Amino acid sequence: MNDMNAASRGLASGSRSGRQQSGFSLVELMIAATISLLIMAAVLTLFLDVSRTNDEMARTNAQIENGRFALQLLQEDLAHAGFWDGYVPEFDDLSSSEDPTDVPDDVPSPCSWSATDNTNLLGIPVQVYDGIPPGCEAIVTNKKADTDVLVVRHAETCLPGVGNCEAEAANKLYFQPSFCSSDAARYVMGTSGFTLMKRDCATPSNKRKVVSNLYYIRDYSVTAGDGIPTLMRSEFGPGPAPKAAEALIEGIEGFRVELGIDSIGDGAVANDYDEAVTFALDVSGDADRSRPTNRGDGAPDGAFVRCPAGGCSVEQLIDVVAVKVFLLVRGLQSSPGYSDSKTYALGIASPAAEIVGSNYKRHVYSTTARLVNVSGRRETP
Repeated sequence: MNDMNAASRGLASGSRSGRQQSGFSLVELMIAATISLLIMAAVLTLFLDVSRTNDEMARTNAQIENGRFALQLLQEDLAHAGFWDGYVPEFDDLSSSEDPTDVPDDVPSPCSWSATDNTNLLGIPVQVYDGIPPGCEAIVTNKKADTDVLVVRHAETCLPGVGNCEAEAANKLYFQPSFCSSDAARYVMGTSGFTLMKRDCATPSNKRKVVSNLYYIRDYSVTAGDGIPTLMRSEFGPGPAPKAAEALIEGIEGFRVELGIDSIGDGAVANDYDEAVTFALDVSGDADRSRPTNRGDGAPDGAFVRCPAGGCSVEQLIDVVAVKVFLLVRGLQSSPGYSDSKTYALGIASPAAEIVGSNYKRHVYSTTARLVNVSGRRETP
């Protein structure tokens, strides 16, 4: 009897051992493989979505960064326009009681210099063209259609060789004002002849490099035909002429500029530079020197204007006190699955730039830059 029980227990044990060693059935393996594939597909889809989102965010961030940097660069340069280290043209000097002798009579070429143009260069710190400026055909190459050219002039804000300012060079164009009553000239602009003094008539006046920056949009970045529109800049140098333009910021596709003109003095009287500054009378009958009648007040009058292909007139340019800048910035890489058919208006006085069927994302950036040096000296209490 005991032997039979033992045998039964042995059979039962062997039966359990056999069941424990049995593997997965084919159906179970197929179910497990299917579940694994579904999980892998879900993980892969999530990874691709996250990767695409990160790539799109990187493209958007690059676009925003390029737009803001370009706008900041132009705004800072425009803020310095007309800075001549304390020198004020006679026609814009509200403290002068003489008829001005330095009223600009012609629009200077942005791409050449002659001493005979000095008066015009000092009185016209900003120029804008809808096309290629005359004489700049060798500098403004491969210009993108329907974009403007901007020229900004001023004296360098740092002194040669001081801090990060480049050292003085014999063949560059410099400006030196005079503050000594015994000096024969009020200023010198050229490559030599810098003998003017400060107020003590013993210390040489500061000599600063003349900055003349020309901005435009080229239709490629590195290689002709690469299709990446790029903001370009040409500076004066190494001599008193512009050097080849250099690429600054990629992805700048549209560039429009409008000018704020300060052409009206107190009492809605138009500016008249053929005579000395005249002032309105106060209640006592004396001249109220805070209200010039034949000079502007430093604020734009009326709507901003956009210069035509040949540029604005002398009368407009000498009264520019503010500049509106519009930039159309696109991503450097296309966005898969995105189609841009919007119309972008760059300024109220300019035609719209219509982009149809493109898969690049775009954004318009704009700012109004005040010409501090020009508008500031026209302000009155």
